[in-house]
Amino acid sequence: MSDEIPSGWPTPLTRRALFGVLGAGALAAGAPAFAARSKAKGLASLTKDAKPITTEEHAARIARLQSLMGQRKVAALLVEAGASLEYFTGIRWHRSERTTAAIIPAEGGIVAVTPAFEEPSVRETLKVSADVRPWKEDESPFDLLAGALRDRVTSAGPLAVEGTTRYFIVDRVTAARGGPGRDVVSGDDLVRACRIVKSPAERDLLKAANDVTIAALRSVRPRVEAGMERADVMKMLVEATEALGGVHQFSLVLLNEASAYPHGSEKPQTIRKGSVVLVDSGCSVHGYQSDISRTWIFGEPTARQRDVWNTVRRGQDIALETAKIGAPAGDVDRAVRAFYEGKGWGKDYALPGTSHRTGHGIGMEGHEPPYLVRSDTTPLEAGMCFSDEPGIYIPGEFGVRLEDCWAMTESGPKLFTPLATSIDQPI
Repeated sequence: MSDEIPSGWPTPLTRRALFGVLGAGALAAGAPAFAARSKAKGLASLTKDAKPITTEEHAARIARLQSLMGQRKVAALLVEAGASLEYFTGIRWHRSERTTAAIIPAEGGIVAVTPAFEEPSVRETLKVSADVRPWKEDESPFDLLAGALRDRVTSAGPLAVEGTTRYFIVDRVTAARGGPGRDVVSGDDLVRACRIVKSPAERDLLKAANDVTIAALRSVRPRVEAGMERADVMKMLVEATEALGGVHQFSLVLLNEASAYPHGSEKPQTIRKGSVVLVDSGCSVHGYQSDISRTWIFGEPTARQRDVWNTVRRGQDIALETAKIGAPAGDVDRAVRAFYEGKGWGKDYALPGTSHRTGHGIGMEGHEPPYLVRSDTTPLEAGMCFSDEPGIYIPGEFGVRLEDCWAMTESGPKLFTPLATSIDQPI
């Protein structure tokens, strides 16, 4: 799955916000014709035994981060609400105009800043010892963050900022009363060094999330009927995912000609005999995400559809065969692309052919570094986790994408879910 918002959806919504709307059940009103048949009957939770990341593991993450900051002579890391704040502190909170953020110094305790009326909720997910400093509606969170830098940071090193932290927060903190008075640098390398390799506990949660998604797809496929639209199928996926114990994150259903575009078309599409059905769906379990795609034909595949499907499926194998400890991540994309181009498909990401990378890192976010794109030189390490999602897209006709997630091990890739067997048995 790529990062862009699907064509035809209102542009003010972010991708994550859009999929959150879908997960909240906004599709229910859009699929009345099949509502009676779309209930996820007979499905039981697969995640009852899934264990969240422990307090001890969160503490070890902080210790590693502080060690790296010490080595690089960085004074502190500023990180706002989001995946990285949750990764280090456990705080699971959304972003808004009201700032929730933390200062993690190279030595000593963490300071977390949040709106006063949100403090009890924020404390519910906090997993590490921290000085929580609430701010009232007429007070400045930026003054509190600047104060934390003065109180907790004694070294003269720079302030590192986590890469997704919004500019206005950095700007206001550095301009606050008695601001930090120090250089501001990117914290991307620090955060990446901590998050890029997944622990056994993280990999277990990724496995659980992928188990839910493949089971949801397996449940939904036999219930797809002629006359359904994408909203009907998405509604069933949301219901199945939640019944199986996952927190639904997104579902894309691309039908017919729309499957030739990785994220679809605004033109209405209806399932009919011979339709290409491309489904891309994911959920989270205790904050860790899945991402699985399957393509099949409603009815009997044509020889061309079968050939394209088999070519894409072979690309998945080539990706896994190429992934070796120490090899650049980009080698995986190069190998798959060389195979497809040898079959006559477009070169250099051109259509008809493979217009996107072979895969992406995955963890607490659906898309994380490193990326299986030919320009990424990151050496593969045991514990890194990725999607394997080659696709071939033929504008005006159809597209095929197959996707499963896997972990790198010393002995090679280890899949979280089985690869599709054939276009006739895609799940």
